[in-house]
Amino acid sequence: MSPVLAGVLQLLALMVALALAYRPLGDYMAGVYSSPKHLRVEKWIYRAVGANPATEMRWPAYLRGVLGFSLVSVLFLYAMQRVQGSLPGSLGFSSIDPDQAFNTAVSFVSNTNWQSYYGEQAMGHVVQTGGLAVQNFLSAAVGMAVAVALVRGFARHRTGELGNFWADLVRGTVRILLPIAVVGAVLLVACGAIQNFAGIHEVGQFTGGAQQWNGGAVASQEAIKELGTNGGGYFNANSAHPFENPNGLSNLLEIFLILLIPLSLTRTFGRMAGSVKQGYAILAAMVTIWIVFTALMMWTEFHHGGPAFDLAGGATEGKETRFGIGASSIFSVATTLTSTGAVNSFLSSYTGFGGGIAMLGMQLGEIAPGGVGSGLYGILIMAVIAVFLAGLMVGRTPEYLGKKIGTREIKFAACYILITPALVLCFTAVAMAMDTPANSMTNSGAHGFSEILYAYTSGANNNGSAFAGLNADTQWFNTSIGIAMLLGRFLPMVFVLALAGSLAEQKPVPMTAGTLRTDKPLFSGLLVGTIMIVAGLTYFPALALGPLAEGLAS
Repeated sequence: MSPVLAGVLQLLALMVALALAYRPLGDYMAGVYSSPKHLRVEKWIYRAVGANPATEMRWPAYLRGVLGFSLVSVLFLYAMQRVQGSLPGSLGFSSIDPDQAFNTAVSFVSNTNWQSYYGEQAMGHVVQTGGLAVQNFLSAAVGMAVAVALVRGFARHRTGELGNFWADLVRGTVRILLPIAVVGAVLLVACGAIQNFAGIHEVGQFTGGAQQWNGGAVASQEAIKELGTNGGGYFNANSAHPFENPNGLSNLLEIFLILLIPLSLTRTFGRMAGSVKQGYAILAAMVTIWIVFTALMMWTEFHHGGPAFDLAGGATEGKETRFGIGASSIFSVATTLTSTGAVNSFLSSYTGFGGGIAMLGMQLGEIAPGGVGSGLYGILIMAVIAVFLAGLMVGRTPEYLGKKIGTREIKFAACYILITPALVLCFTAVAMAMDTPANSMTNSGAHGFSEILYAYTSGANNNGSAFAGLNADTQWFNTSIGIAMLLGRFLPMVFVLALAGSLAEQKPVPMTAGTLRTDKPLFSGLLVGTIMIVAGLTYFPALALGPLAEGLAS
C-alpha cells in the first residue's frame, strides 16, 4: 500500500468514527447543559465551593465566575510548582523558577499548555497529576461553559440571564470530560501507553552512559490532554513519544479525541438553539476548512520537490516512522485547527508551505473545529460577522437566529476578532526588534522569523504547539508568551459573554422573505469565505515574510 493511500484511508476511517459519534454525543451534551437535575457528587461540589447552581447569572456575574475561578487556578498551580522540591513524588526535581512557573500556570489554566521545559526533567508526579492534569479538565470545562452561555444568549429572549457558571463548569467536568477521558485512558493503555507512578530508571547502555526514563500516569493525562484540546505532553517529545503514543492505532485514537467534542458541540448548539439545521450549517463550514487544510498539508509534505524528498517518498525528516507522512499531516492539522498543542512530529522540519498551513490554521482563530468550547464560540462570532456583511450587501438589518445584529453586537464581535491578531503581531514585532530574543533562534532568515511568529501565534491563540528550533525558556519568552496566553484566552471571553448578554435581552425577530437563511449551504460558504478573508488580510504580510518566503525559495 502506498503511503498516500494509507493516509487517505486513515482520514476516511477518522471521518466515519466522528460521524458515528456526532449525533449521540451532541444530543447528550445538550441534555447535560439543559437538565434541571443535579447528581449527588455535583451537589457535594456545590456545597464545597459555596455555590447555588439554581441561581441564574447575567453576563457580568458569569464573567466574574470565569475570571475568579481562573485566577485561583493560576495561583494554585503557580504555588505547586514553586514548592515542588518539598512535595512527595517530586522525583528529586527542584522547584520551578518564578518566570517559568508563571508561564506554565497561565499556560495550563488558559487551555494553551505551551511548555518551555522538558516534562520528564522538570515535573514530578504530584505536579503532573495533581496540578497539570487537573487543569486539563477544568480549563476545557471553562471553555465549554462560555460556549454554552453564548448559545443560551441566542436561544433566550427578553432576559439577560445566561445560566450558572458553576453548574456549567461542574457538569462539563463530571458528566462529559471525566467519563470519556476514562474510556480514552483505558484504550490508550491497551494500545501500549504507560500508566504508573514509577520513578526514574536507567534503560540500557549507550555511548556516553545509560539513558534514563521516567514513569508516570501518562495514559490518563494523554486522554484528557487530547479530549480537552489541551496538548501539554508528559514528555518533551509529546505525542511523538512511544510512551504517550505507541502506534498507529493510538495515533488515530488521539486525533479522534481531539476532534470529538468540538465537532459534536455544533449538534449541541443546534439542539439548544431549536434548529439542528443551524448546527449542520456551522459543522459544514468547519469540516470544509478541516478537509481542505488536511489535503493541502498532505500534498505539500508528500510532493515537495527535490531528489532527497523524492527518494524518501516525501518530507520524512522530523516525522515518526511509526506514523509516516499521512498520519503526521492529519495530526498536525487537527492540532493547529483546534487549540491542541500536541504534536507527533517536528513542525520545524515541515516544508515551508507545510509550516505555513499549520500556522494559518491557528491564525484563523482555531475554529475548524477549534478548541473545546472556544471553537464553537469563535465560529459563532464569525457567523455574526458573516451575516453583518450579508446585510450590508443587500441593504437590510442583519439577523441571526432571530436576533438583530446591531451596532452594539457588531462592536463586541469586532473587538473579539481583533484581540489575538494584535497580540501576535505586536509581540512578534517587539521580539524581532530586540537583540536578546533573536539570540534564541536556531535559524536565521525566513525560517527564524517563522519560529518567533509561530511562538506568539501559538500562545495568543491558546494552542500550545511549538515550531521548535526556538529556545523559549528565557525570561523574555516565558513572560511575554505568558502574557499573550493570558490576554488571548480571557479578553475574548469578555466580549463573548457581553455579546451573549446583549442577545439574550432582545425579543425574537420573525423571519420574513428577506431574511438570510443561515441553515443553508449558501450561508456555510459565506461563513468559510468570511473566515478566510478576515484571517488572510490580517496575517498575509507576516506569513509572506516567513513560511511563504521559505516555501517559494525552496
